[in-house]
Amino acid sequence: MAGVSRTRPSKAVIYCRVSGAKQVREGDGLASQENRCREYATYKDYDVVEVFKDDMSGKFERRPAMDRMLAFLRLHPKGSVVVIIDDISRFARNVQAHIALRETLSDAGGILESPSIEFGEDSDSRLVEHMLASVAQHQREKNAEQTSNRMKGRMMNGYSVFAAPVGYVYKKTKAHGRLLTRNEPVASIVKEALEGYASGRFSGQADIKRFLESQPEFPKDLPNGLIRQQKVTNILNRVIYAGYIEHEPWGITRRKGHHEALISLETYQIIQERRNGKGIAAKRPDINEDFPLRGSVVCACCDKPMTAYFARSATGKRYPYYNCQTRDCSEYRKGIRAEKIDTGFEAILRAMAPTEKMLSMATSMLHDALGQSKEQVAQAKSALKRQIKELDKQQDSLVERLVETSNPKVIAALETKVAKLENDKLLLNDKLAQETQSVFPLGEIIELLRDFLSNPWNIYEKGFALGAQNHPESSLQSTISVRPKKRLSNSASV
Repeated sequence: MAGVSRTRPSKAVIYCRVSGAKQVREGDGLASQENRCREYATYKDYDVVEVFKDDMSGKFERRPAMDRMLAFLRLHPKGSVVVIIDDISRFARNVQAHIALRETLSDAGGILESPSIEFGEDSDSRLVEHMLASVAQHQREKNAEQTSNRMKGRMMNGYSVFAAPVGYVYKKTKAHGRLLTRNEPVASIVKEALEGYASGRFSGQADIKRFLESQPEFPKDLPNGLIRQQKVTNILNRVIYAGYIEHEPWGITRRKGHHEALISLETYQIIQERRNGKGIAAKRPDINEDFPLRGSVVCACCDKPMTAYFARSATGKRYPYYNCQTRDCSEYRKGIRAEKIDTGFEAILRAMAPTEKMLSMATSMLHDALGQSKEQVAQAKSALKRQIKELDKQQDSLVERLVETSNPKVIAALETKVAKLENDKLLLNDKLAQETQSVFPLGEIIELLRDFLSNPWNIYEKGFALGAQNHPESSLQSTISVRPKKRLSNSASV
């Protein structure tokens, strides 16, 4: 090597590299590489003056420890420091990077040595070195291919192989190996967010974001207790919450997964339709605070919805008001204190109490409805099975046409139709598999109905939790929550 000192070097540095955290933990980690290099240095009577460690993958220019080592070598006379590596595969990721790094190391004055290979400057030594680097590259690429193929095969069998989405964790099972399982209470929070968006309870992603941020158990992205908007988008976009697996980059079409779903496929479809449709204005965060009747109050003159707003006094206090914003109305912009409207509504609600005859009638209607529901469910399942058979016939017919044609445009159109039919079949099968029978006893449902209808004022004032006090053993009570009305905190008399 040009510029190498005639005297035998006595100093050495050790360079270790791993491609990720897994190799740090396991046997091919940094510690094992360093130990082997130190044994070699002792055998060669070198004095190890520094150890440089990189625990990341990437090109050598981006390795901080490699940069520090090259800077260290440039501070010493050329040929005075030996660089010891455990194996040629730890030096560079491919042959091109290996050659470039060898030249850079030589320019910095370092002498490369390893307990696994004897480096030389003659043509035969260079040939062996390059062949070993090529073999290491091939082994690395082959391992990556095998890992990718195993992951693809597992996904094709209905298993998730990527990082667990929020609301799930991986757990080892005897029948399935590593399987996505619900991570409570986060799973229930995600389920409520998804179903709330599908039903219209949350008018937009901003509402979902506020809901998730209000849940102490939901993991937050930011240190101020907030989450990124992208997390909400990801939750809404992932079919994995409906119990299905798909990955277009690998050509894996949608298929039923082995993990437990949080929502139905139908709910997922509704979510996608809402996301792709016309946007809806986000619900105001104060709708249940100072204006519990917002959206329900109309003008007595024009019968148009009234607007809720805050008026500020000279002292800076805020007072809730309603007014009419219809320009041709005689009551246009005439404010009415929200407290006055709330008081009048409460008086009406207090006076509302259904008679025993009405309660009995409602109970009888519920009995009849449940009986009809069972018959309707059986008929609906039969109809679903017929639809699935019909889709199978249509799909078989399209496949036959697909085999016979050679026109690229026709092939593309037929493939699109086949894919749509397959998605429709998945949706129908998902509906067919859903549990339609109530998990609660009929008597418990009837009791809940009577509590709900018997005193509307108590529900409005205190929330439906009061029913649980009368029936603490009821599991149905705990599944239903009606938010209580919040009292106005800074109201003043008119």
